[in-house]
Amino acid sequence: MGLLKGIDPLLTADVLHILRSMGHGDKLCICDCNFPAAQVATNSTSKKHVILTVTLPEALDAICSVFPLDFFEEKQAVYMGPQEGVEMPPAGVEVVSLMKEVIMKNCGGDATIDKMERFSFYEEAKSCFAVIQCLERRPYGNVILWKGCVGPDGLDLKP
Repeated sequence: MGLLKGIDPLLTADVLHILRSMGHGDKLCICDCNFPAAQVATNSTSKKHVILTVTLPEALDAICSVFPLDFFEEKQAVYMGPQEGVEMPPAGVEVVSLMKEVIMKNCGGDATIDKMERFSFYEEAKSCFAVIQCLERRPYGNVILWKGCVGPDGLDLKP
């Protein structure tokens, strides 16, 4: 395996191929180790299920370093939240907070990141381009990103 300059080594050839194959408006699911990733990926556009052996914040940091978000949409990302009547556990609050920090750091502080109820999230994930699963063990470590365009300045294109 050869490394590339300026590219996070977590971005394997499989991950880079998925990211480059996606067009603007396509969605990417990045999920924790307990998510039914293999089953959900069978319904995805590419049928691809890739595993990264790191936490969600580490996987997101690598992916968001090259992945533009779609700022022409109402939201750029959604994360899984519990169903009605269930409280988010402290470890879930922690991983969601870190996830938001990583997205804001890489894609601008004006990204909109909404919560989506657990079962709705499963359905939304089935319509993603691909599923990248990480070894995140904290609950609710699942996010869907909308791919945007890279602008002339090399950053996420914004209206």
